Amino acid sequence: MTQTVSQPIYHVALGDRKVGPYDRRTIVGMRIKQTLASDHVLIGADGARLTVGELIGQRPAKPFNADRSGSFSLVHAMFTAGVLEIVGVGAPIPRFKGEIEARVQADVLRLAGRFRHGLGWKEGRVKIPLKDVVHARISGSKVDLWLRPAQHGAQLQRLSLELFTHEAAGELVDWFHDATPWPESEAAAAAPKRGDKVLWLVGAGLAGAVTVIMVLVAVAALQGRAH
Repeated sequence: MTQTVSQPIYHVALGDRKVGPYDRRTIVGMRIKQTLASDHVLIGADGARLTVGELIGQRPAKPFNADRSGSFSLVHAMFTAGVLEIVGVGAPIPRFKGEIEARVQADVLRLAGRFRHGLGWKEGRVKIPLKDVVHARISGSKVDLWLRPAQHGAQLQRLSLELFTHEAAGELVDWFHDATPWPESEAAAAAPKRGDKVLWLVGAGLAGAVTVIMVLVAVAALQGRAH
């Protein structure tokens, strides 16, 4: 008879209170939804303490091997992530829930995790060619990827991932060598800030006032000489 090993459970320390218990999957889901932050403290069943970020940084006990093929693919990098949003039509990306595994292989980004299937759950994976990542943007620990559409002329598909740390987000984006920054991000960075515009207007107003004063002084001096 096979004995099943239950997942470790943790309580979340909130001041003098403890809430929970929660397993790893639930904690990761709460982190994706921003119910918990990476610096929240967890207390294990043995009393050991660690942060949410440290727990997520550990590899899960059961890695995702959905639809694993017999051929060996070199894994260049591996990340723990979560899917935040999928906008548009393109790559057949399942609506993953909770923690997923993101692997950078020779020429693809492999995403594997769980998603709703009927009344239950199913594990699956999708491979996205690295060359199909047209644009990339980092916002804190969030990564937005714009993917090349299957049909020419169609809109780019956007995939938003939570990488849990800014460092991991940067490391992932570094693998998309052909990707360029999202154009709207560059336009927003180049546009003057509202505060800068206000200062410019104030400066222009002051300069105009000084010019008027100088003209009035010159006119007064000329009138004095005429008398």
